[in-house]
Amino acid sequence: MEINQAIEKLYKLQAKLSAYNHASALIYYDGVTAAPKGTAANRGQTLSVLSEEQYILSTGKETVELLEFLDEHKAELSEKDARIVYLALKDIRDMQKIPMDEFVAYQQLLVEADDVWHTAKETDNFDLYCPILEKIFETEKRFAGYCAPEKHPYDYCLDKYENGLTMEKCDEFFAALKSRLVPLIKKISEKQQVSDKCLWGEFDESAQEKFSYDLMKTMGIDLNHCGLATTEHPFTISFGSHHDVRITTHYFKDNFASSMYSVIHEGGHALYDMGSADDLAYTLLDGGVSMGIHESQSRFYENLLGRSREFVSYIFPKLCEYFPEQMKNTTAEDVYKALNLVKPSLIRIDADEVTYCLHVMVRYELEKRVMSGELAVKDLPTEWNKLYKEYLGVEVPNNKQGVLQDSHWSGGSIGYFPSYALGSAYGAQLLRKMKQSVDIDECLRSGNFAPINDWNKENIWKHGRMMDPNDLLEKALGEKFDPFVYTDYLEKKYGEIYNI
Repeated sequence: MEINQAIEKLYKLQAKLSAYNHASALIYYDGVTAAPKGTAANRGQTLSVLSEEQYILSTGKETVELLEFLDEHKAELSEKDARIVYLALKDIRDMQKIPMDEFVAYQQLLVEADDVWHTAKETDNFDLYCPILEKIFETEKRFAGYCAPEKHPYDYCLDKYENGLTMEKCDEFFAALKSRLVPLIKKISEKQQVSDKCLWGEFDESAQEKFSYDLMKTMGIDLNHCGLATTEHPFTISFGSHHDVRITTHYFKDNFASSMYSVIHEGGHALYDMGSADDLAYTLLDGGVSMGIHESQSRFYENLLGRSREFVSYIFPKLCEYFPEQMKNTTAEDVYKALNLVKPSLIRIDADEVTYCLHVMVRYELEKRVMSGELAVKDLPTEWNKLYKEYLGVEVPNNKQGVLQDSHWSGGSIGYFPSYALGSAYGAQLLRKMKQSVDIDECLRSGNFAPINDWNKENIWKHGRMMDPNDLLEKALGEKFDPFVYTDYLEKKYGEIYNI
């Protein structure tokens, strides 16, 4: 076979796999946004057929021979093509270790699990959810044993979302954060709390939706290629390439800020996905390189930009336009301080910047213990409530606001949660670097996100998966990752707000 012929086959293969991923993603998206209740079995059947075809196409003899031929001739390949071959072989060698019937059955299980989780959360019924969650954890352990028997099963899970991440590295990272966050939270708790009264009231959902689109436009999101819908748990999904991305939110009538920051958070994900270089479309290189880097973008826009005094002052007139009665007798400074209220709470996605990582630590500790066999799934609610009391000092009134609040486990995303904390810390260091060449404060005051987006595109987005996450981050930063840059940022910002 000639090299040129092999490369042509490689791109046709990726286009076909991208089409399967597109179809599967559309079915999932329909299931969580518009599909009638009771249709999960139908989607599960369709996805089982698609996943079997994907498995055969990905691991078949012809595909393996093609990739091995190209790997043998990698010296003759471009950097881009060599990277595609490397990632494809890495994925295939893992997938080949998992029996096809088990792989397909797991896809069906996850469709069912998502449906069960929605019902369990609505009815506050962990007992309904427990049996299927047990199967998910058991499957993740079994797949870890197939693919990386030399590793602890939880290390295998962590590595799927952040290449090279281990429990040892997580423990060190979280210990560093706790050493600075716990004293900061204590100092803040001793001060008079700011008021968040202006965030609460009755906020029309149609007005919230219009405000959401204004936020997306302000962020520079192309609405011709990014849609917005509502779901129980907000998320972002890319359909096969960066040309078609969807985000979701959840509107609460009594609080506009929850949806506002869901839209900005998911909008950060969308910008990253949509910012991949055009020549990476329909290849393995399209999209984010890791969930830690992905969350660095979502948390960057949500908090480092979205909760800044400058951005709040810019967006305040819009709040007055959409919610005139609620914003009456309120100032931009009032809203800024309210949006940065530090108060231990129950719900992760609504948590303030200072306590947020404690929510992540709870989930990390529980996942680690379940994957180690030290904690039974049936005991998760009790342990969840215990850790929330220990870490955040709050009593969990029910499972809906506790162990059932996140959708990640029902999607099989065991090991994902540390990415949120890592991403928050990555983002703070990226902000410090960006400030060397971009007047971020002026951009936010004027609502001009273009210079910010251009910097992110040049340094992060356009590269897709061309580099490993650590290499991408260090190249963008010009230095090694330092978690204390994040704690320095928090101490400075909240020290000023709370006068400590």
